[in-house]
Amino acid sequence: MRTRPAFTMIEIVFAIVIIGILAAVAIPRLAATRDDAVLVKGKSQVSAIRSGIALQRSLRLMRGEANQNPATLDGAAANTENTALFFFNDGNQSNILESPIMSRNADGGWMKPNGAGAPFVYRFRLTNAINVDFTYNPGTGSFTCPDNANCRNLTQ
Repeated sequence: MRTRPAFTMIEIVFAIVIIGILAAVAIPRLAATRDDAVLVKGKSQVSAIRSGIALQRSLRLMRGEANQNPATLDGAAANTENTALFFFNDGNQSNILESPIMSRNADGGWMKPNGAGAPFVYRFRLTNAINVDFTYNPGTGSFTCPDNANCRNLTQ
């Protein structure tokens, strides 16, 4: 009688244990990577928005306009999803960004909330429970958030 080579039960159990250990180590690291990706995305977008405001200020200064800072950053309504933020449909003359950020109420998304200062407040959602509100001041041209750990993570 011929026997065929095969794995023994002990070899299969060891393989399953090793795969389980690797999964237990890898899964928490992958979850942290996703949160880090949302944070890096927010950082780059905040930087791009601030650069866009500075570019608009420079363009208006070169044109000799009295008010160099943009009066507003977009024409989007508050609390609407899938609308263009930081963008006007004017042939790229006063756009803050070259292409818009579409508003969405999800992790890594931007929204314009209702409430006090609504035309100039933008909310970035880090996670389901953490939002960071940025305020645009047309007088100074600043795009800032309250000084807290989440704001510092997005701006430094």
